[in-house]
Amino acid sequence: MKKKERQRQEMGIYVCGLILLGIVAFCLLVSHFLHVDFSLSPCYFHKWTGFYCPGCGGTRAVKELLAGHLRASFIYHPAVPLAGALYLWFMISHTIEILSGGKLRTGMKYSDKYLYIILVLILIQCLVKNLAKLVWGVGIL
Repeated sequence: MKKKERQRQEMGIYVCGLILLGIVAFCLLVSHFLHVDFSLSPCYFHKWTGFYCPGCGGTRAVKELLAGHLRASFIYHPAVPLAGALYLWFMISHTIEILSGGKLRTGMKYSDKYLYIILVLILIQCLVKNLAKLVWGVGIL
């Protein structure tokens, strides 16, 4: 990929990250001041089959991460704190690069490998949770 094209792609990701930050901030403010609960409905895959889907625990993990409970977030869904760390790293490093006018080239470079790592982690956690339930009868969530 050419340098200009990569920079444009990373700027697009950065803008999406800022939009995500705004949405999360809005939801947290509404939740705090208006006492609105943003709970989702239960997982229908789990409800109908008794097994966990690859996303099971994700909402709880996000809530725990936003509350500052990193360990609990990791236990519910390990991909969530990893994605959060990658998000912070990307956003902070690109903000530094932008504010320095490009003099400090600290911006994290986008790579599909991060997506593949998270995908593998999601599949592993799904297998572990379902095997624990199937073999030992232990419900993790």
